[in-house]
Amino acid sequence: MPPRRPDLLPFSPAMANFERSPEEVQEILSKPIQQLGLKLEGSPLERFVQQLYKELDRKGIKQFRPKCYLTDEWGCPNMEPVIGIPFYLADPKLQRLEADMNDIEDAKQIMMYLRHEAGHAFNYAYALFRTKEWSDLFGPFRRPYRDNYKPVPFSRQFVRHMEGWYAQKHPDEDFAETFAVWLTPRSNWRKRYKDWGAMKKLQYMDRIGRRMGNTLPVVEHGLTDITVDEMDQTVGEFYQRALEQQLSPGELPLETDLRDIFNVSRRRRKNVRPAVDLLRANRKVLIDKVNYWTGVQRPLVKKLVETIETKVSDLGLRADTQFDRDYLTEISVYATALAMNYIARGKFILP
Repeated sequence: MPPRRPDLLPFSPAMANFERSPEEVQEILSKPIQQLGLKLEGSPLERFVQQLYKELDRKGIKQFRPKCYLTDEWGCPNMEPVIGIPFYLADPKLQRLEADMNDIEDAKQIMMYLRHEAGHAFNYAYALFRTKEWSDLFGPFRRPYRDNYKPVPFSRQFVRHMEGWYAQKHPDEDFAETFAVWLTPRSNWRKRYKDWGAMKKLQYMDRIGRRMGNTLPVVEHGLTDITVDEMDQTVGEFYQRALEQQLSPGELPLETDLRDIFNVSRRRRKNVRPAVDLLRANRKVLIDKVNYWTGVQRPLVKKLVETIETKVSDLGLRADTQFDRDYLTEISVYATALAMNYIARGKFILP
């Protein structure tokens, strides 16, 4: 069967972002991913992997170098000491497409995710999760994994590395986040986590790092999940499937609140602009901050912020340019309140 053309894919509003991409980017939508010739070696990703290895070396970890490979998303296959990296980060055109469709990871985020996944790989390579000391500190490894977990915000029993309260999701994630904080250069963890319950986990990691530094892993080679060479769907199909799997905030009755926030008379002509322009110019920082402090999944936060933008645009609301900072403060607090409602009650707004 020939590759499906991107213009035959089921339409969704987010798919319109394809149309904003340059022509040379749109051309790859109909190509099977496995035929793109993507390799980690020589790609923009290679320097990040080498940076990870340097950081391990600086911490005295000499025998552990997890294999990295291109796949469909960040992750470690269960109990396999290897690191999967999203394929779109290996090619500038795919990076542009990902940026148009979702959010592209910047250099800081790539290293954060690499350190986190290296924590999983280290755990599996040395089978730490099988030991009593590990279980006593982090909890039972076999605890059920739940995507919809309810964290305790600001708990000092857990470190903060990735956005949200991710260490609270599962004991395995708790260890991976602890490892990442310990590994991060200039994290100053001894000072930052002084008097926290999480300190005993970091001290454990520090002891284990020294103890295992020159020790060969128990599991030296891991099995990969699906690799980029096995991904036979087209680029367009990959993104359509990802969009279909994303959660949606649904139809939200935001009109009254947004009119209160952007309460500028239509008669005003001076120092005003469309409020949606202000929101679009600050979209990324809004998403970043709401995602980080609430822990709501980033794609859902992005949809929430975009829904607010759409409502503001549809209502024709305007902003007084003298009060841009006030508007952004209020929208940040408003979006955060909606997100925390979602964490507590499973919905942004209750009927």
